[in-house]
Amino acid sequence: MATKKPLTKTQLVSLMAEKFMMTKNSSKEILDELARLAVAETKKTGSFTMPGIGKIVLSKRKARTGRNPQTGEPIKIPAKTVTKMRIAKAFKDAVVPPKK
Repeated sequence: MATKKPLTKTQLVSLMAEKFMMTKNSSKEILDELARLAVAETKKTGSFTMPGIGKIVLSKRKARTGRNPQTGEPIKIPAKTVTKMRIAKAFKDAVVPPKK
């Protein structure tokens, strides 16, 4: 089965500009602003929701003990904050239909 490559930002900008009859530059600015808004809101409130797509949330990971894969010796992995994306149910069901 041949796999298709995902859309690049340039291709996405072109598609949006064509669909909404705007310039590519305007389309690019909208995408860039959406990305900036997502970052700012996630930093400020801990989450950002894109209706119909999903929610970006901050998640805290606890400190834990891991293993060095080469030597097998235990190592300490410090606690850290990461971002996760929770996909909206409608999006998930549209891409991968639920089993009956």
